[in-house]
Amino acid sequence: MAKIKITQVRSDIGSPKRQKLTLEALGLRKINKSVEIEATPQVLGMVTAVRHLVKVDQL
Repeated sequence: MAKIKITQVRSDIGSPKRQKLTLEALGLRKINKSVEIEATPQVLGMVTAVRHLVKVDQL
């Protein structure tokens, strides 16, 4: 599987609780912090749900 780098670029303040929990499940807790994870269908679905709060780069 390919790896992707996900960076939180916007705050989750004012977002629905479900989106906040999705960010936390991805391992993102602060703005400008990044995680590198495998690009599984489950992870890609989570990224799609919070695409307005994160930036995704292919590795």
